[in-house]
Amino acid sequence: MWFSASDIFDTFDTSGTFVLVIFVNFKTYKEATGPRAVELIQKIVDAQKASGVAIIPVVGIADARLCVNTSGYSVWVEHLDSVDSGQSTGWVTVEAVAETGIAGTFLNHSEHKMADSEWRMANRKCREIGLETAVFASDVEELKKAVLEKPSFVVIEPPELIASKNTSIAKAKPDLISDAVKICKDAKVLLVVGAGIKSGEDVKTSVKLGAMGVAVSSAVVLAQDPYEVLVELAGGFK
Repeated sequence: MWFSASDIFDTFDTSGTFVLVIFVNFKTYKEATGPRAVELIQKIVDAQKASGVAIIPVVGIADARLCVNTSGYSVWVEHLDSVDSGQSTGWVTVEAVAETGIAGTFLNHSEHKMADSEWRMANRKCREIGLETAVFASDVEELKKAVLEKPSFVVIEPPELIASKNTSIAKAKPDLISDAVKICKDAKVLLVVGAGIKSGEDVKTSVKLGAMGVAVSSAVVLAQDPYEVLVELAGGFK
């Protein structure tokens, strides 16, 4: 079996028990676009079955319907906009994304920043119609703003460490994770950490500090064997 996003929340206990999740951001890598996106999702499904850890693929908007229809899996998208349906060109509305069958979306990723008013409105629209959200924060000040909107998740991810080959947030900024954990526990919002996460040890450190999951991208998408990497990452939760 695999977990839908709603299954994750069924196991959350606001008294302090956390659930375990890995978000895999496909970005615009050619290795995770079109038919290759579907192939990568199948490896994610296999890794989730083997590990018992919820692993959520986060795909490009152009591939959303294809990935949902061909995988039968809980799929998120990397971004959407806060604009209303109607006379707008080149924007992606909450309603249009919801019709693809996706379960949730990233908002305010450091590679696609939004004005505060935009991600707040997008988050509210998503939550109103049942889409889950993960709002990204580059630092503690952004995190404090994010938790006030009660998204499904917040993700602390210092942009200077994204895709780092030499270190990770777990190694370079453990104090940032600890600070973020306290803020999120007080707000009763689920915390995910990202930036440079590439090993089971990174995951283990993040969880020990109090995070309930991690966000990864290149470590999985560009790996020769994404399944093997995912299983190792999932092993960090044990």
